[in-house]
Amino acid sequence: MNSKQTILDRELFTQALRHMGEEDLLYLNRMVVERLNLLAQARSTVELAQFAEGDRVHFTASDGSVKHGIVLRLNKKTASVHTDEGQNWKVSPGLLRKTAPR
Repeated sequence: MNSKQTILDRELFTQALRHMGEEDLLYLNRMVVERLNLLAQARSTVELAQFAEGDRVHFTASDGSVKHGIVLRLNKKTASVHTDEGQNWKVSPGLLRKTAPR
């Protein structure tokens, strides 16, 4: 689809939105949220595919500290990581980076 057609489609869509009632807008909202969740799940699956159980990884925790550890398990949306400090974390694959083995 070219950009000219996309802009036109967006304009038509915007006009259609202005004429929708509450019930139709709620239905559309559910459909958009479903689609966004599907896209996020697909992206997460692709990111998780870069890792395997036993991979040595590191990530930055919410406090800014860098944690190093081993991937124990690949879950549906996260990787379970056992850190060198003995902690278990569930980490989004987008935050993980592979580390050279020790």
